Amino acid sequence: MNVLELKDVTKRYGDFLAVDGLSLTIEEGKVLSLLGPSGCGKTTTLRMVAGFTEPNSGTVSIAGRDVGHLRPYERNVGLLFQDYALFPHMTVEQNVAYGLKYRRTQKSKIPSRVAQMLSLVRMHGMEARYPSQLSGGQQQRVALARALATDPQIVLLDEPLSALDAKLRLELRLELKEILRSVGATTIVVTHDQEEALSLGDEVVIMHAGKVVQYGSPTEIYKAPTNRFVAEFIGRSNWFHATRCGPSSGSLSSYITSNGMKIYTSSTQADHRGSVDLCIRPEYIEILDATNNVARDALGKNCLEGFVVDVAPLGADVHVVVDLPGETRLLAIRKDIGGVPAIIPGQPVRISFAASDVLVFKT
Repeated sequence: MNVLELKDVTKRYGDFLAVDGLSLTIEEGKVLSLLGPSGCGKTTTLRMVAGFTEPNSGTVSIAGRDVGHLRPYERNVGLLFQDYALFPHMTVEQNVAYGLKYRRTQKSKIPSRVAQMLSLVRMHGMEARYPSQLSGGQQQRVALARALATDPQIVLLDEPLSALDAKLRLELRLELKEILRSVGATTIVVTHDQEEALSLGDEVVIMHAGKVVQYGSPTEIYKAPTNRFVAEFIGRSNWFHATRCGPSSGSLSSYITSNGMKIYTSSTQADHRGSVDLCIRPEYIEILDATNNVARDALGKNCLEGFVVDVAPLGADVHVVVDLPGETRLLAIRKDIGGVPAIIPGQPVRISFAASDVLVFKT
């Protein structure tokens, strides 16, 4: 069952088109991540679902019911704002109970429901504290408990972890995912953090200039981006501008880059004979010693020669920057594991990557 459906929703602010004919659906119990750069329309979309912003056209339906005429408190949605929006004069218990009282929940049932929610978010025993006595992570937990307390049909999270430091953000991201799954909450998460979006979402919507440019699973979004914007926005990437050279050989097609290097690809988009952009993810690149005897242009493999410019150890990963012919610079990411020979700046190397890992985009 689709709990939420947006159909041809448009929102303008004067001459600015914030959301342009957006349509999407969310199945019951799924977590949907709305991801995109600032100004792409994701927060406006969330506000239209919540009822804080009215679309100029299109419909918003919850559980098959058009809610365009309903006020925010009539839509049965739970909200978690970027700044948590806890009432400073209320205790933790009172904050969580607020929505229940507002919706006239039977008074005798409120204490047990509050206790259940605080236990869920690991805040049991802190009922009497005020927001000013809590850390940022604890405030986030209380805000989440309040959002879930009324058993909403949809939970809306607007940049829920952005106010936290990096380490705490990672810890609470895992907790948030576990909590949402445990209660089966149908959820929309708005974020500009790609790791957060891919980690939390069962499905991910990439927005750009008010439109949905790709909608799919985290794996589909990363491994099969539909255009260059998505490929650049999700993860790191190396780019080569190229043109087709010669017919396909079996499942492989070859391209000549603007600086004369030949690159093979098995992409299904490789039948395009005009100019293209080739994309190779850094983690798919293998760095070999310059004397390695792997055959150049081996079946299904690409091999290029260059010199190491920089080596940056970043925890479990090592980022290696390689200069290729024609002033082309490439980033490779390798795991920092025992037994792998060290790489130093100035060292000649050969880089190798599979033809199946080369993405092709028409220009």
